[in-house]
Amino acid sequence: MRLSDNWKDYELIDASDGERLERWGDIILIRPDPQIIWSTPKVNPLWHSAHARYHRSNKGGGHWETYKRVPDRWTIGYNGLTFNIKPMGFKHTGVFPEQAVNWDFAARKIKNENRELKILNLFGYTGCATLSCMNAGAMVCHVDASKGMVQWAKENAQSSGIADRPVRWLVDDCVKFVQREIRRGNRYDGIIMDPPSYGRGPNGEVWKLEEQLYSLVSLCVQVLSDDPVFFILNSYTTGLSPAVMEYLLGILLQKNYGGKVSGDEIGLRVSDTGLVLPCGSTAIWEKI
Repeated sequence: MRLSDNWKDYELIDASDGERLERWGDIILIRPDPQIIWSTPKVNPLWHSAHARYHRSNKGGGHWETYKRVPDRWTIGYNGLTFNIKPMGFKHTGVFPEQAVNWDFAARKIKNENRELKILNLFGYTGCATLSCMNAGAMVCHVDASKGMVQWAKENAQSSGIADRPVRWLVDDCVKFVQREIRRGNRYDGIIMDPPSYGRGPNGEVWKLEEQLYSLVSLCVQVLSDDPVFFILNSYTTGLSPAVMEYLLGILLQKNYGGKVSGDEIGLRVSDTGLVLPCGSTAIWEKI
């Protein structure tokens, strides 16, 4: 498993009974996590003195219960970048801390190339991966269908002091955007994508990642440059294993580009127990 273990402003303190006990800067949050199916003694006193806890509803969604004052927003840092944290509906905060291992990988590959690279970040969310690539010297095209998420990403760039770096912020359907980029002849040296497990099209059609992933990656391969550096595919879909995603990237990229493919779970270490919490899967094709 690949661990995101370079955090200072985030900490997974404990995990038990379907919940995470987390530190986000100076704020302690308790959030649900379906992966935590074990029950261990909650001996850490922070379980009883957290700032807020998210409660899921049996009808879907949920709500935050606050015990202490929680700011509307605050910031945490990672490797010189600053991310704005805002507790939202459905338990999220705007940052998936386990993804830091992928941010670090992308930044390393960009710096090692010694040339200006164009990176495409699809389903870019609040822009943490985008900022890591920008900070490493790449020109990034950030695409997400949510106007609010793209605005949040811009705020993160501003807070990090890199808003003047070369970047395109686009509110768009990722598939339609890539189709237009193919027609326009635009190419990228690296692609990062973290597609949702489920979605609905404009006519109500259901989009399931397992059924659409091959065609989605096939489409995106068509906007790679002649000398690409990496392709990062992340997923939180439980039925989609790292080995399957690794095999998919191998089929679609190695014939034309060589390189190597790897796939693994990503995770976070639990401070109190030393155990590792799995938090999704990533497959990577990389130039060698």
